[in-house]
Amino acid sequence: MNAIAIDGPAASGKSTVGFTVGQRLGFVFFDTGVMYRAVAWAVLEHGIDRADGEAVGQLAEQLRIEVDAPASDLSDGRQATILVGHVDVTWAIRSPRVDSIVSVVAANARVRRELTRKQRGIGLAYGSGAAGKAGIVMVGRDVGTVLLPEAPLKIYLQAPLEERARRRFRELVERGREADYDRVLEDMRLRDRTDSHRALAPLRPAEDARQIQTYGVTVEEVVEQILALAAALLGVTPTSPEE
Repeated sequence: MNAIAIDGPAASGKSTVGFTVGQRLGFVFFDTGVMYRAVAWAVLEHGIDRADGEAVGQLAEQLRIEVDAPASDLSDGRQATILVGHVDVTWAIRSPRVDSIVSVVAANARVRRELTRKQRGIGLAYGSGAAGKAGIVMVGRDVGTVLLPEAPLKIYLQAPLEERARRRFRELVERGREADYDRVLEDMRLRDRTDSHRALAPLRPAEDARQIQTYGVTVEEVVEQILALAAALLGVTPTSPEE
């Protein structure tokens, strides 16, 4: 199986690193977190109480969520286009409002069951080459432990809480959104606690995951570490950054 599982807490660098690794290897890049964010966005749009587990779970089972490659005429920095029904929610799901509830939504057993089923199917299809692709880089919080435990290369990215909050704060500001660092920090602290202590699929490194610190190093340095591991364990050869 040509699959790389990358897990880690919020703003640890999973999407940036995983997307680049996927490009260098010619693998499909899939961020599982966008599907949980899409459900959280829909919960807010429908005015559903996030604590109403039955209503949230039912909504997740009914939603049509699509993750597509960006259209060639889009140049807003997106790695994929996220649709809920026919609505493009690519940037809406990155709002502080969604940040504040996504961990609660992701802890819902019905939500996790439904999305896990869909995501594991995607991972197995692309990882086995059945979909005509060289492999898959799948990022999230339970890829190595639940979605693709058979992935030959598992990575767990880490960075200090304060650094991750600064990254998310800068990201919001650069997108023209109002943001308060202290609020971002507290929301991230709460999300870490919720993700790590939920009963179902808690955030934790897989036993055989390679743990990599992303603080104090460049994205390219982290990418090169993972590509070296991929070459050794999967026997794949990456392209150069210029190609």
